[in-house]
Amino acid sequence: MEAHDAYAIAPAAGPVRGAVTVPGSKSLTNRALVVAALAAGRSTLRGALFSDDTEACMDGLSRLGIDIEPDAAHARIAVAGGGGRVPAAAAELDVRNAGTAARFLTAAAAAGHGVYRFDGAPRMRERPMGDLPAVLAAAGARFRFAGRPGHLPFELHAAGLPAGRIEMSAAHSSQPVSALLLCAPAATGATTIVVDGPVPSEPFIDLSVRVMRDFGVEVGRPRAGVFEIAAAAGYRGRTYDVEPDATNASYFLAAAALTGGSVRVRGLAADSPQGDVACAAILQRMGCTVREDADGITVTGPERLRGVDLDLNAVSDLTPTFAAIAPFAGSPVTIRNVAHIRLQETDRIAALAAELRRLGATVQERADGLRIEPSPLAPAPVRTYQDHRMAMAFAVTGLRVPGLTILDPGCTAKTFPDFFDRFAALTAG
Repeated sequence: MEAHDAYAIAPAAGPVRGAVTVPGSKSLTNRALVVAALAAGRSTLRGALFSDDTEACMDGLSRLGIDIEPDAAHARIAVAGGGGRVPAAAAELDVRNAGTAARFLTAAAAAGHGVYRFDGAPRMRERPMGDLPAVLAAAGARFRFAGRPGHLPFELHAAGLPAGRIEMSAAHSSQPVSALLLCAPAATGATTIVVDGPVPSEPFIDLSVRVMRDFGVEVGRPRAGVFEIAAAAGYRGRTYDVEPDATNASYFLAAAALTGGSVRVRGLAADSPQGDVACAAILQRMGCTVREDADGITVTGPERLRGVDLDLNAVSDLTPTFAAIAPFAGSPVTIRNVAHIRLQETDRIAALAAELRRLGATVQERADGLRIEPSPLAPAPVRTYQDHRMAMAFAVTGLRVPGLTILDPGCTAKTFPDFFDRFAALTAG
């Protein structure tokens, strides 16, 4: 789909019922790619996601000298690990619009010894890199920023990763912490990372620790916010199965919730290390029935959803999902403690408020979230702001709003290139 396209959502003729297979998790795929690149030996990632974000990560690692063999037809990626070494002494890296690739590849490049130039899409240039450049600079890396300090584009003169005690903040994103964690085994000695203050989307740090353990590196956690990686810790190559993406599963489960239907996402488990698997429990709070079995998670929607007060700080990528179905609840839905999503692919709080109002919803925009009243909606073109989650979330809204169209539907290529095909196949059934 081209950027100028508009995609008309076919309204649901009745309850949406069926089962769907969701591609592999972007978060797990990119973490496993970086860890496999630093591992000793060869790894094979099975069920991996192929999308703009993961291709940006694969391309960046390839430019850093890592041998990567993608097989999109079989959702498989082979990685010949460098044993903690970055082979290339110079590289030009384009992270596109991928925050994980920007942060993870910067930390990976810092393990090398050379000059690496980073750039990305216009929106990525607006998103701060957090404490990552300062922490790396304190260990001897040199950054030359072509524009705003702490932002893309920049030139990194790498001199190896820092070891010892590292103190940093994660006020705007957990990704810089994950980047240093994932790459810490490539440092010259033991590393202790101390995170000061609250951490938004904290389950993503837990996810990083889980992937590290899966590849043979244990992370000590003596107390909250402290992470210890031993000297000479090293990843071991392995075959690794990537789970379905829990965030992308949320749109299909929400379709069942909104239409009083029943949808199963195959292969998704309630004990998944992905924090966004919480979408099922939140839908249960809204009146849905949730069942888990060996085949996956099934959500069955109620006659009408209940309004809820949601603190989504830990699972903020679910904000668009719940904002998009909120007008159909029987009482207000409040989403709070997600101020950091103003710095994502777009200012998601402002964008959600604007598009819900365009459809006729009564919305109160707050500094850290939204309050959405039960509202009758009318069809309108929904702007997506080059944000994949806006497109996918409002596709669910369209099941109950005949005539709703999604502008720039191709933006879903960031994490789910064939989303609309799979969504239409399920909802038409």
